[in-house]
Amino acid sequence: MQSQMQSEQAQPLSAAASRVPGYRPLKFGVTRVVMTKGGDGSHFLEADQPLQTYATRMTDRFVHWAQTDPERVLMARRKKNSAAANGKGNIGGDWQYLSYGKALLDARAIGQALLDRGLSAERPVLILSENGLEHAQLALACMLVGIPYCPASPAYSLVASDYGKLHHIFKTLTPGLVFAADGTRYGKALQATAGEGVEVVLAEGTLPGRATTAYADLLKTKATPQVDAAMQATGPDTIVKFLFTSGSTKLPKAVINTHRMWCANQQQMRQSMPVLAEHAPVLVDWLPWNHTFGGNHNVGMVLYNGGTLYIDDGKPTPALMAETLYNLREIAPTLYFNVPTGFEAIASAMKTDGQLRKNLLSKVRMFFYAGASLAQPVWDSLHETQEREIGERIVMGTGLGMTESSPFAIFITSPNVRAGDIGVPAPGIRLKLVPMNGKTEIRYSGPNITPGYWRSPDATASAFDDEGFFCTGDAVKWIDENDIHQGLKFDGRIAEDFKLGTGTFVSVGPLRAKIIAACAPYVQDVVLTGINLKEVGALVFPTAAVRSLAGVATDAPLRHALDSAPVAAHFQKVLDELSAASTGSANRIARMHLMHEPPSLDKGEVTDKGSINQGAVLTHRAPLVSGLHEDAISPIFKPAQDK
Repeated sequence: MQSQMQSEQAQPLSAAASRVPGYRPLKFGVTRVVMTKGGDGSHFLEADQPLQTYATRMTDRFVHWAQTDPERVLMARRKKNSAAANGKGNIGGDWQYLSYGKALLDARAIGQALLDRGLSAERPVLILSENGLEHAQLALACMLVGIPYCPASPAYSLVASDYGKLHHIFKTLTPGLVFAADGTRYGKALQATAGEGVEVVLAEGTLPGRATTAYADLLKTKATPQVDAAMQATGPDTIVKFLFTSGSTKLPKAVINTHRMWCANQQQMRQSMPVLAEHAPVLVDWLPWNHTFGGNHNVGMVLYNGGTLYIDDGKPTPALMAETLYNLREIAPTLYFNVPTGFEAIASAMKTDGQLRKNLLSKVRMFFYAGASLAQPVWDSLHETQEREIGERIVMGTGLGMTESSPFAIFITSPNVRAGDIGVPAPGIRLKLVPMNGKTEIRYSGPNITPGYWRSPDATASAFDDEGFFCTGDAVKWIDENDIHQGLKFDGRIAEDFKLGTGTFVSVGPLRAKIIAACAPYVQDVVLTGINLKEVGALVFPTAAVRSLAGVATDAPLRHALDSAPVAAHFQKVLDELSAASTGSANRIARMHLMHEPPSLDKGEVTDKGSINQGAVLTHRAPLVSGLHEDAISPIFKPAQDK
């Protein structure tokens, strides 16, 4: 079997295969909108259908599936092996399964243990660990008995060095119990941040010099009628969890997530994506549960629709992408979600990996990306592979949302979608389109919108306008001004845009996306420079693929690749082409620098999911920016006519 798989993986795509432009059938739930005029030049945009009745608590959906089909698999994760212990992923471990029925029994036991400790919204549960079965069981227990929990970014414990954001989370939430899967890996962070009054629960390991509780002891607790009473006391406005924002401009804020928000959003998804109601979804997913994409969108999709989630311990990084590909060769998802860097790696692998193509494309009804813009060349590569392998394309779904909207808010209307398109509002959401600084800001109102930020009344007040709409800071424009039913496309973040010294506005989002697409697959992200200066510059964060471009070893220092002649020639060529296609100073890159150092998580330059923070990079790298525009740093690429 192994030799057969290896031979299949080595099979390249057949060049003789015919190109068929059709799509695998997928129904779109919202294809028409209604627009009305507001005051001060604003407009309101809504779906032409109402939001249907939805569950009042996510708990009810969980209990429903546990009672009607208790043996159905809720989640699965590979058991740890020696590779996982060495931090090299978990390739090849046997799957460990958690059924709906077992999950409910465990949730009742753990829920009783939490009630015994008197935990509440004032003393919630804090989870530091990555996605895992213990993490899921603890979260379900909290949800069942009405005790809010918060999954914190593992990077704040494992990557950060000063634990600043983790200290902030402890201070904001004042948790009564904190859970970590491994005392060894999370020990330093726990010792630095968890005060003596906070109970520490570990799935394995210990903390030297500190008493801890074994996770297994929570499972041994005998549930009493108190669990049922606590569950019945919850309602649509009960807080399920706190999700912290990425802290791209300030310290992270704790977004309140209620049952109403989560359930309404799942119904909005079912109406916008009718495929969810056709078959119970099967996901193979790495997206972290501390983010709304993984934790609300995908976990919620599984719970609400009785699906199954295979936890992928891989990640779109050079060290862990192999595990994701291994899982996708074995488990066939019906829907597949990832961020652009993940799809970029999958698009590249599918060109030569026959088993990956065969399994991944066998049952999937839709791909879906979010988190950043997907470069059109990657999109085109995926479609080309699909056409040759299965004779049809898989729809690439996308939209727009945020932590504060649970997150689903806007979704595409047809298969004919291009990079940057986001679509129309889901049923029950009212969009407000507000003219601002030459752009149009989009604002949200609906049952899926957060009531605010925990213990931050000033931030909550400033987040909503005088008509109660949440101010996103995202800019949009029409896909086709003559046909509003095609919907909207993303036009960047208003706060990121800036003026040159000439007074000309630079629209950062579209320009950044253009550079990334032109440089694919060698650029991870770009930060634009030139605030109050005469021209636009670009700080380019490269991907590991530049090593192959440079012809150096895959483990060679990145600097060796960036300083090579082939890399310099490639980026100079791209810059010349971009310059030739520009129409003015606001969209012309006058100088470019390849970054040798990746963006810093500690300094807030990047989130653990990889989203860049333009403002933080510019602030922390101000001397480099000055040197770039004064020709004082090297290497600097400039358009040919400037040389």
